[in-house]
Amino acid sequence: MPKAFVPVGGSPMLIRAVDGLIASGVLDRIVIMVPIEMIDAARQLLAHRAQAASPVPVDVVRGGAERTDSVRAGLAAATDATHVLVHDAARALTPPALISRVVDELDAGQPAVVPGIPVTDTIKSVTAAGDVTGTPDRSVLRAIQTPQGFEAGLLRAAYATDLPATDDAGLVEAFGATVRVVPGDPLAFKITDQLDLRLANSLLTDVQVPG
Repeated sequence: MPKAFVPVGGSPMLIRAVDGLIASGVLDRIVIMVPIEMIDAARQLLAHRAQAASPVPVDVVRGGAERTDSVRAGLAAATDATHVLVHDAARALTPPALISRVVDELDAGQPAVVPGIPVTDTIKSVTAAGDVTGTPDRSVLRAIQTPQGFEAGLLRAAYATDLPATDDAGLVEAFGATVRVVPGDPLAFKITDQLDLRLANSLLTDVQVPG
């Protein structure tokens, strides 16, 4: 099944991510992008959690084959937005306070804001053969998380280009915008493999999280 529907602590990642966004108290609307075959399943999950009674409207729209296609679909569904956040459901334990930090910086006038945490491992750049070509100073490196926040017009303009990027912040950076990094949180890690899933389930027995 799509990763967003995998349960963590008894609730799908999608629901935990949505609950965290709502709990932040700083959003006006949430748009969920899912594969077309999962739209009904997503709506049923949200209905079972009584999200319709939430003060934040939650809509489900068709995503795309690639992440960029899904973000474009989300932007198309939020035409009246002045600021947007792009979030990964797989970061299901993201604390509401982190979401608020991103929005606070947007409200203060920053055009693009991302959460990040210091890199603790030594990082090496290598050739295709595996030979080391350099060792960056890790004190100036950050591992970037989500949600990533943007002026909506800026993100739309960046997506209208063919600039290469690995994430939305990289895209607007390549477009020429300044990206501000705010403190992230270890709980906002991305649940990618079985080890991550075990960690998330274990943390839910010790940490108070939404849902």
